[in-house]
Amino acid sequence: MVAADNLQKTPESSQFDLRAYLKERQKLCEDALDKAIPIRYPEKIYEAMRYSLLAGGKRLRPILCLASCEMMGGTIEIALATACALEMLHTMSLIHDDLPAMDNDDYRRGKLTNHKVYGEDIAILAGDGLLAYAFEYVVTHTQNVPLERVLQVIARLGRATGATGLVGGQVLDLESEGKTDISLETLNFIHNHKTAALLEACVVCGGILAGASSEDVQRLSRYSQNIGLAFQIIDDILDITATGEQLGKTAGKDQKAQKVTYPSLWGLQESKQKAQHLISDACAELEPFGEKALPLKELAHFITNRKH
Repeated sequence: MVAADNLQKTPESSQFDLRAYLKERQKLCEDALDKAIPIRYPEKIYEAMRYSLLAGGKRLRPILCLASCEMMGGTIEIALATACALEMLHTMSLIHDDLPAMDNDDYRRGKLTNHKVYGEDIAILAGDGLLAYAFEYVVTHTQNVPLERVLQVIARLGRATGATGLVGGQVLDLESEGKTDISLETLNFIHNHKTAALLEACVVCGGILAGASSEDVQRLSRYSQNIGLAFQIIDDILDITATGEQLGKTAGKDQKAQKVTYPSLWGLQESKQKAQHLISDACAELEPFGEKALPLKELAHFITNRKH
């Protein structure tokens, strides 16, 4: 996690302790995820699922879900199951993304990737297990929420993870490797689906659970689309500027795979400026919510100021 001292100060920073907020919410999410998947028979698959699910990380996605729900007048309790499910889906995507057939990575979050520990067969099944259980978990553990809202959440999660979301983005990403004529339009499509779609689901689902109006859902969508693209731009920058130790995974993979990235199109400085502009636009969407929006605004700034 980026230390508070490394974060650029914003006007809201003096009113909101992001470091304490992240620490508290990360602990909350870690405890909930640990309880969500106990080890049963056959032990190996549950161990593999837990290995990647509990491997650390910023827990940004579940935290965004909780923050959105609270901003819209809901509670942590009604959003926690969906927040956990979102982290399960994200973890599934990481397990599969690291496979030899995909990005072929040996390390994730500073630890050996799932297939390096359990083998490719079990890694694939661990991802599949997390994918299926995420939907079951929302249905069986969401309480005190009208059924139609839960159904909307399920539909959003399916859209974000399937061919309309990260699967579709991943396919185009794989097809684009080694090609030097990838357009900005194609690059945006890849990352709006591969990265931003799940982040959008995190924010929007939190709002839906709290009963957000259609107008507010649109605001949440625009906010999350902007931070999703900014997140990817910063990822592309860090792949160039950070070390493997800082990233917790292999550095420089994009260049080695001859991937077109935002820095390769714009350069580092312009990429940073574009990311900052996206964050400003994202925060502007939250103005109608006043002080209740401080957590989401600060989380947006955290995205562009992170070091890993």
